[in-house]
Amino acid sequence: MVSKTHVPGSHDFTVTDTELLLESPILGVRRDTVLMPGGATAKREVVEHFGAVAVVAFDGDNIAMVKQYRRSVGDHLWELPAGLLDIADEDELTGAQRELVEEAGLEAQTWSVLTDLITSPGFCDEAVRVFLAQDLKKVERPEVSGDEEADMINQWIPLKDAVGMVFSGELVNSIAIAGVMAADAVVAGRAQARPVNAPFAYRPTALAQRRKANGIVPDMKKL
Repeated sequence: MVSKTHVPGSHDFTVTDTELLLESPILGVRRDTVLMPGGATAKREVVEHFGAVAVVAFDGDNIAMVKQYRRSVGDHLWELPAGLLDIADEDELTGAQRELVEEAGLEAQTWSVLTDLITSPGFCDEAVRVFLAQDLKKVERPEVSGDEEADMINQWIPLKDAVGMVFSGELVNSIAIAGVMAADAVVAGRAQARPVNAPFAYRPTALAQRRKANGIVPDMKKL
């Protein structure tokens, strides 16, 4: 039972034990034993993630979007160019620049941070940094084969139409929704983007640290 003198928001949820349940190429699952405010402990499963980056590439009117198959929902979804931070010690901007070339065949001269989001904090530590990329130029996109990217559709969509897709239900990917709405606010002058060196406080570390400690570098997916 929680003490009547307990001040909500003041408890230290100390982890007293942890157990690794699953290790797979792009995620891990652990079970933490956590001290609760009443003095008892509880089990909490946590899906560990590398973290990710996404890019709103804006040419002044349109943004670069992709439509990609996602097995978890069994459908093709409209998304932003995006990818995992799965290269050991790679900073977020470098990862975003790499993904923009690989998924959209674009480079950008001007970069800023639109938003950071934790995609599902109830059970997963995944956090994503969404960048705004401007002053674009086309470059050769690397050839892909075999994975979902080989079936990916690339399309320029007017930013105003992408906003409309959020409200019509056509755009349901949470990272893309956050990026589109943030970009619309910044472009319209209702908000200001942050510099690329702004702290990414919630970037996940547990999975990456374990992979690096086990010598799984530079590509931390290579179990």
